[in-house]
Amino acid sequence: MLANAPLQRVVNTDGIRLRSAAVLMAFQQTDVGVELLLTQRPQHLKAHPGQIAFPGGKPEPQDDSIVDTALREAWEEVALAPSQVDVLGVLPQHNTLTGFSITPIVGIIDSPFTPILDAQEVSDSFTVPLSFLMADQHRHTLWLTRRNTPVPVTFIPYQQRLIWGATAAIIDTFCRQLTKI
Repeated sequence: MLANAPLQRVVNTDGIRLRSAAVLMAFQQTDVGVELLLTQRPQHLKAHPGQIAFPGGKPEPQDDSIVDTALREAWEEVALAPSQVDVLGVLPQHNTLTGFSITPIVGIIDSPFTPILDAQEVSDSFTVPLSFLMADQHRHTLWLTRRNTPVPVTFIPYQQRLIWGATAAIIDTFCRQLTKI
């Protein structure tokens, strides 16, 4: 665990059947500093088309752990070899109203890496400087009402993109935990 007291905005998922998933928060040192790798989902996908995401997905039988799931998915989606990632830790699970319990795995890409995209799963990849993400003014949370319950929706505008939903909420949790360490 990266921090003892998780600082996340919790979504009430009572009554929702949650499916396990894992994502890789892959950071890399670049000429401009530390950057976070993100992907964009293709428009042809039924679930969350076009959204910004981390490499990740649901566990498969060959995965020995949720960490293995995140590393396998990163390999399948952007050709990031598990051997290129130093896993630093695991963030608290993030539950979504769409029925997922997502475990974020935090790692550092330890060697030069150029993504090779699987077009069936990823339409684009890009990086965002950690310094940008750490600035509170770039992370926003709106509270909406769903079934008479307040629901947080986090979003991060970056260049011509909008990072929102679970991806933005996980980034926000990570950044708020780093400021408390």
